[in-house]
Amino acid sequence: MKVAVPVQGGNVSMHFGHCEHFALFDVDEVSKQITGTTTHAPPPHEPGVLPQWLHELGADVIITGGMGARAQQLFAQHGINIVLGVTSGTPEEVVNAYASGALASGENACDH
Repeated sequence: MKVAVPVQGGNVSMHFGHCEHFALFDVDEVSKQITGTTTHAPPPHEPGVLPQWLHELGADVIITGGMGARAQQLFAQHGINIVLGVTSGTPEEVVNAYASGALASGENACDH
């Protein structure tokens, strides 16, 4: 499983489209352990670009504070699961919590 996390200031970004970079984690679904991590500078933020780009990078899940409804639809079309409302934590912390089943979606931090 590949989990994408938008990063701002070393923590999960409140809005996936306005982050410094994306951390992509390879997670072993059996052991629930992170097996690899890469970082990627995002392409310019334009409607529809990031969902396609993350799909091409192989993301299965995105964990973020918030995103707009259109982006949510595009991720769903690509079969990428979304966890919204994550407002704190380092990328590693939230991915470990997700892998162990301890991370749940919260309130979308995006208002558009």
